[in-house]
Parts: sequence; C-alpha cells; structure tokens
Amino acid sequence: MVPSLPPSKPALRDAALKARRAYAQSLTPEVRQALEAALADIVLPRLIGAKIVSAYHPLRDEISPYPILEKLGPGQRVALPWFADRDARMIWREAPANEPSPWGVLQPSATADGLAPDLVLVPLVAADRNCTRIGHGKGHYDRAIAHLRAGNPRLITIGLAWDTQILDDPIPGDPWDEPLDAIATPKEWIQCRKK
Repeated sequence: MVPSLPPSKPALRDAALKARRAYAQSLTPEVRQALEAALADIVLPRLIGAKIVSAYHPLRDEISPYPILEKLGPGQRVALPWFADRDARMIWREAPANEPSPWGVLQPSATADGLAPDLVLVPLVAADRNCTRIGHGKGHYDRAIAHLRAGNPRLITIGLAWDTQILDDPIPGDPWDEPLDAIATPKEWIQCRKK
C-alpha cells in the first residue's frame, strides 16, 4: 500500500476557497455582523500601540476588517493595499478605498498618502496553527511583508479569518512564505511569534 501524500498547496487553496465561500454564504447578515464584531473585540486590544494599521478591502467571502478599523483610537491611521497595475508591487496608501484596483477591488486613490504600516491585518484563504498562511497564490502579501520587515523588524502581522479557515494539519510552507505573528478569528486568538 502506498502512503497518501499530503495535499499540495494549490489543492488546499482550491478546497479552502470553496469552503470559505460556502461558509460565508451560509451566514445571515445579522450573524455575519455579530461575528465580525466579535473579531473586532478580540483584535482591538492588541492594536493599542500601532500608529499605522494596514488592513484590506474585503472580497465578498472574506471576513471584514472594517469593524476593527472603525474603532481605532485617535491618531491611528489606516492604510490599504494599492497597486499601480497587475504586475506592480503592492504598497499601502491611506484609506479610504474609493477607486477600483487593477482587479476591480476597491483601493485608495493614487493621490492618497503612501504609508508604511507598523501592523498589518492580513486576509487569508486558510492558515494552520503555526501561522502558515495560504493566500490567493500571487505572493503579493509575502513580498510586501518581507519588504516592510526589512525596514522594520518589529512589524506585526495578524491574519484575520473565519474560524472554519483554520486548519489543524500543518500547511506545507515555501521558502518565500512570510509567517504571521498571530491569527484572529471571531472565537480565538492564535499567537505564533513573540515580538
């Protein structure tokens, strides 16, 4: 008998995208709002020292960071991903997201201030309890986080997810994967790296 191999990252990504879509579609607007508020309650106490918080404009199935951003303290600025074109490196510009990106997702205006976040709220397709993340497979966040960490070794990265996106089995990592410092879901905080 030949032992079965663990699923590849592309196979995990495909399965996780389908599972995330099905889960998000199963939520009533009221339940979704309550879960996103619970996520904000878990994350907000950990953002007190951050001056520039980066988040993302969520895709339809992604958990929204906006309930977190709406409760940031005085003086905290919000940055969102910005792309000049599909092949450009991701940078951050000051919120709000009000223009379409090269993929049609909203992003800040090209004239908004460019910012270097000291804390990044990261979307994910799936993650394991070691904070290895699977994204959409283009590497935008891994490259951007590596660039930010080169200039700020104290950068903090927090993955945001529905509880169903956290896998018990380890995800096979690649050398270019940037590990998250922590992951937050509406029900738990998973601390992985100490700062």
